Amino acid sequence: MALNLNEDELQLLAALPQAIGSAVAFAGHSGLFGTSKEMFASGQALMAGVKDYPGNELIQAIVPDPNAADKSAELAQARKTRDWAMARMKAKGISSAEKLTAQMLEDTREANQLLDGKVDPAQAAQYREWALGVAEKVAMAATEGGFLGFGGTRLSDAEKALIEQIKRALQA
Repeated sequence: MALNLNEDELQLLAALPQAIGSAVAFAGHSGLFGTSKEMFASGQALMAGVKDYPGNELIQAIVPDPNAADKSAELAQARKTRDWAMARMKAKGISSAEKLTAQMLEDTREANQLLDGKVDPAQAAQYREWALGVAEKVAMAATEGGFLGFGGTRLSDAEKALIEQIKRALQA
């Protein structure tokens, strides 16, 4: 099945999991080391989409394959998505974690409509699973409220609440 998405729709779906990961990382208030762990987990969860969903045409189209023969094309794709997302954030005046979260939730609802209207239902379900998995992996990457990585809780109330909002926005 060929993807029936225009360039902006494809870029929205490509950029959304990263935005979800960033919003969840900022929600936890994990400190410098914890946030670093969470951002690393976000990158890993994003890239896992290629391996975890090999038959999903949408995910394969939007996630750079680290094992591709043509690394320059994959890097160009990643830069294009990053540049698209950064230009969009600038145009929308995203200057705080709160604004990032609000925009991410709006984008998640928009992506959900795209998935329902333009993507094969099985592939759409896998995309939702993958995007929600990014949120969950980021949230579980570091403890919240401890001292120097000791103590605290694995999943903060703010992270739990945000993940629930993401689930509702994705209708997952």
